[in-house]
Amino acid sequence: MSAPAPYTAETLPYGELVPVTVHFDDLDALGMLHNSRYPLLVERAWGAYWHSYGFGFTGDWATAGDMANVIKEMRVSYEAPITRPGTFAAHLWVEKLGRTSLTYGFRICSADGATTYAQGHRILVRVDAQTLRPTPWTDEARAIARKLARPEALPDAS
Repeated sequence: MSAPAPYTAETLPYGELVPVTVHFDDLDALGMLHNSRYPLLVERAWGAYWHSYGFGFTGDWATAGDMANVIKEMRVSYEAPITRPGTFAAHLWVEKLGRTSLTYGFRICSADGATTYAQGHRILVRVDAQTLRPTPWTDEARAIARKLARPEALPDAS
């Protein structure tokens, strides 16, 4: 059986591949990427994705807007070990976009997307920075999130 063809921006069926770097000191005593680093890679990729659209946190929660969000749930399934430092990718996509929540799927994979090392999902809830209560995503954030929608994903709850 032949290996899957590498993905490119044009052939990735949905979502986006965001480059991530595994450093030597991310490896554990067995020479494998430590299990706690996979969610960190996803977090960094998600941050880079939003930063590329001008979203970011500058240290002031009162002006953080859509960046004021909390994790409600995260699930990770480890499929194969990463055993060397180098450039890999986080494949990110949106599963569900609710009024105040966002569920996205992810894979930590080879840089070309052909090999999956871990996969899972994460649910975010946007919160008001003052009250810490759920608050709706802005129209701008919703439009950007829709760009990552998996074709079979549930329709959003606009």
